[in-house]
Amino acid sequence: MGINLSNFLSSKSKNKRMIEFQDLDHIDGVSISTVSADLYNNPRDDLVMFYFRDGANYASLYTQSKIVSENIKWNLNQKVKKIFSLVVNTRNANCFTGKQGYKGLEKIAELVSEKLSEKQKEDESQPKKIKPKEIIFGSTGTIGEIFPEEKIKSKIPDLVSKIKYTQNKYIWMKAALGMMTTDTQPKMAMEVCSIGNSEIKIFGLAKGSGMIQPNMATTLAYIFTDADLPNDILKKLLKKNISSTFNAISCDGDTSTNDMVSIFSTGKIKHSKIKNINDEKINEFDKGLNKVLLNLAKRVVADGEGSSKFIKILVKDCKTDNDAKKIAFSIANSPLVKTAIAGEDANWGRIIMAIGKAGVNINLDKLSIKFGDILIIQNGKLNTNYNETDVSEYMKNDNIEIDVDISNGSKNFTAYTMDLTKKYIEINSDYRS
Repeated sequence: MGINLSNFLSSKSKNKRMIEFQDLDHIDGVSISTVSADLYNNPRDDLVMFYFRDGANYASLYTQSKIVSENIKWNLNQKVKKIFSLVVNTRNANCFTGKQGYKGLEKIAELVSEKLSEKQKEDESQPKKIKPKEIIFGSTGTIGEIFPEEKIKSKIPDLVSKIKYTQNKYIWMKAALGMMTTDTQPKMAMEVCSIGNSEIKIFGLAKGSGMIQPNMATTLAYIFTDADLPNDILKKLLKKNISSTFNAISCDGDTSTNDMVSIFSTGKIKHSKIKNINDEKINEFDKGLNKVLLNLAKRVVADGEGSSKFIKILVKDCKTDNDAKKIAFSIANSPLVKTAIAGEDANWGRIIMAIGKAGVNINLDKLSIKFGDILIIQNGKLNTNYNETDVSEYMKNDNIEIDVDISNGSKNFTAYTMDLTKKYIEINSDYRS
C-alpha cells in the first residue's frame, strides 16, 4: 500500500505526544527528489535524493556497533570535503551483504555521478563533473537481505530528472515519508537563528521507531543549513550536541548497524568566518542545532514501535555524568518499568529496582523520586502524603515524567523513552511482512 501524503498534513494524524509538524520551506543549495524503486512491492516512495548543486560541506557520526552496513563503510571511505548528493533507500539495510552490497553502491554512485554531471551541463553556466566519491548513502530496513542494486539503478535517471530546486513543505514531507520503515509518522524540525547579522536556517529530517538506543548517532537523521561552516566545525558541533539529543533516547535498548546522523552546510548565506567552535558568533547556531536534534530525537521516541506513552526520565545531582546516564538508561530500558507504564500501573517499586541494577553507589537516605509533580519517595522513605490514587490517575497521561534525585553531586542527565506494549511485539514478530 502507498503512503497518503495528505493524511500526514491533517491535524487528525499528528502524533498527540508531540507538537504539530513544522512547515519546512526553501533552503538555498539543497534540492530534493523521491521515487518508488518498488522495494516494498507497492507504489510508495522508497528512494530519496538530496542534491547539492554547488556541493556542501558535511560531517557525519555513525553507529558504534561492531557490525556496520555497507553504506557506512562506503561513506567512511570517501575522503572528500564536499559532497554533491546523499541517496537514501529504505526497506533494505545493505548490512551483512558483503562484496555484493558494497559493489552495488559503487555502481549506483557511478550512475548517480554520471546523471548529476549531465544535469550540471544542462543547468549550470560553469558545470562541474561530479565524481562517485562525492556521493554518500543512507540505508535502512532489513539486515542480511541481498541489496537490490538493479532496482535502485533503474530509478536513478528518474530520481535525477525529478529534482526540485525550490522546496516547500510537501517536498520535505515526501522526503521524510520516503525514508520511513515501521515509522507511523514522518519526523521534521526546523529553527531559524543567526550568525552575526545573517539569518540562518537549520532544517532536519529523521526516521526511526525501532532498534533505537543510539550510540553516536540515530537510525537516520539529516540536518541541512544554508550557513557557511567548514567540515571540522560541523563535526565538533555535531559531537557536542549529540549526547543530550540522539544519544539520550532509547525505544528498546537496541543499537542499529546503520545508525547515521549527518549535517550539510551549503554555504549560501554569507556571514563572518567561523574558525573556532568557541567563537561567540556561533552561539545562536549552536543552540538552534541542539533544538533541531532534540526535536527530531523526541519524535523518534514518540513514534516508537507500538508506543502509547512518551517518557522523560531526569536523573539529577549525581556524582558523575556517567552515573546519571547509567541510572537514566537503566530505568529507560527496563522492560518491567516500560510494561508497568504501558499498563498505567503506579508501580514505583520498579523504578527502585532499575536504580539499584544500574551499579551506581547511592545513599538511600538521600534518594527522592517524583512522578510528574507527585513526590513519592523523599529522603529514602515513602512520602507520608503518598496517595496511590493520584499516581494511578497521573499514569493515564500520554506524557510521563520521572524525576530521580540522587543528592550525591551536581551532574544531571535526561533520557527519553517509550512504553512497551503488545503492539511492539506484534510489529517486530512480523517485521518483514
